Amino acid sequence: MKTLVIYYSFTGKTKKIAADKAKKENADLVEVKAKKPYSKFGAYVFGGFAAMKQKPVKIEKINCDFTLYDKIIIAAPVWAGFLAPPANAVIAMLPAGKDIELVLSSGGGDTSKNAVKIKSLVTGRKCVVTNYTDIKS
Repeated sequence: MKTLVIYYSFTGKTKKIAADKAKKENADLVEVKAKKPYSKFGAYVFGGFAAMKQKPVKIEKINCDFTLYDKIIIAAPVWAGFLAPPANAVIAMLPAGKDIELVLSSGGGDTSKNAVKIKSLVTGRKCVVTNYTDIKS
C-alpha cells in the first residue's frame, strides 16, 4: 500500500507530527504552503475566520499525483476549532474514492464539536475518512 502524508504547518509543530507519521508509515511526505504566507496576526484573525467558514486558500503548486496513493494522511493545525485553510485547499483537490486519515494538531483545543463538519469536507469529495486524530501539541 502506497501512503502519502501531506501537511500544512504554521509553527512547525504539525511538521514534526507529519514527519513522524510519514516515518512510521513509510510514506512520502509533502508540505503545503499558502501562496500568501500568514503573519501571526493574519493567521489568528483572517485565518481563524476562514477556518470557521471551512474556506480554502490559494496554495503553492504541489508536485504530487494523489491518484498514485492508496492512503492519504492529511496533517494540519486546528484554527478556531477547524482545519487551517491550506488544508481545506488540499481536501478540495482529492480525487474520489481515496482513504483519508486526518491528523489535527492544536495548542490546547480540539475539534470534537466540529468533527462531523470537518469529515463532511472529505466525504463530500467521495472519499472515506478511515481515521481521525486530535493531537494536543
